[in-house]
Amino acid sequence: MALENNQIENSNIDNDEISLKEIITTIKEWLTFLKTKKKKIIIALIIGGLIGLTFALFEKPTYKAVLTFAMEEEKSSGGVGGLSGALGLASSFGIDLGGGGGGGAFAASNLAELMKSRLLVEKVLLEPILVKGKTITLAEYYIQINELREGWGWKKKPNLNNVQFLPIADRTKFTLQQDSILQEIHKRLIEENLNIQQKDKKISILTMEVNSTNELFSKIFCENIAKETSDFYIETKSKKAKINVNVLQKQVDSIKNALNGAIAGVAYETDNVYNMNPALNIKAAPSKRMQVDVQANTAILTNLVVQLELAKITLRKETPLIQLIDRPILPLEKAKFGKLKLIILGGFLSAFLSILYLTFSSLYKKLVA
Repeated sequence: MALENNQIENSNIDNDEISLKEIITTIKEWLTFLKTKKKKIIIALIIGGLIGLTFALFEKPTYKAVLTFAMEEEKSSGGVGGLSGALGLASSFGIDLGGGGGGGAFAASNLAELMKSRLLVEKVLLEPILVKGKTITLAEYYIQINELREGWGWKKKPNLNNVQFLPIADRTKFTLQQDSILQEIHKRLIEENLNIQQKDKKISILTMEVNSTNELFSKIFCENIAKETSDFYIETKSKKAKINVNVLQKQVDSIKNALNGAIAGVAYETDNVYNMNPALNIKAAPSKRMQVDVQANTAILTNLVVQLELAKITLRKETPLIQLIDRPILPLEKAKFGKLKLIILGGFLSAFLSILYLTFSSLYKKLVA
């Protein structure tokens, strides 16, 4: 039994030695084969290096504009004694001054999607900018720097060559071609150029990056999309507060005019009854009525002024809602592969592919034989 086990173990050792020898022998054979093809591999290496150099010479650098901003967190004012009571008093008069917690419609994640919306991107694209002393829209500038009209001509779409996006144009009168172009530009910007990240969900700080081959476009688009988003955000969140302020301001102005009229009326009636006979009390009635109007309007005006100031406080509390931390400053960060890196990378890839081709072609010939 022991003899049989020793024979099995010796057999396994012999098999291992044979398989290892076979591997080493096979590697040597392939190395010898590749040495015979050394010239072809070197030629492929040189061609790959030249391709990498050509790519490096004609490659356009990418400019990255980075903007960081913080979301202002709204907090419930229920625990702020005096202000809470005043807000409750305003509510009793049918005036909504807000004061509740901030809604989730404009949370950080939703705000990132808002920045990518077609509404805001189109607003930015149709804004006028000054380039080389000429005022054009950002959409027109994007078409120029990306040579889109040349592409339309190549695709045999001459009807698009005359399409332009002029400054201060009426968006409601755009043609179907203009809408299609804006839609395509929006799609390309969202997929290729615009990137918005929230590093931590617990922190309401967002970072926006705009990458393009044009430094000026990256900077302008990055800043303008942040501005449009901020304006839209503020307008939407403070719309109700603005309406309340306007309504209360009109009421205050109206009561002020009425009070001024009542005060003038009291003075006029007092002049009419000056040194009047005390027995003629009926003539003093208009003056007393005017005095009542003065007192009533004074009380109403006092209340309205309080409500107006509270409305203004609420409006100020809701703006600004986006606080810029860092903005892009020229010159922007430039990303481009170095010539040496591309030459080495191109040469390595080309040599590697040539080795694979030679190896598999040799195996194929052996299998066929």
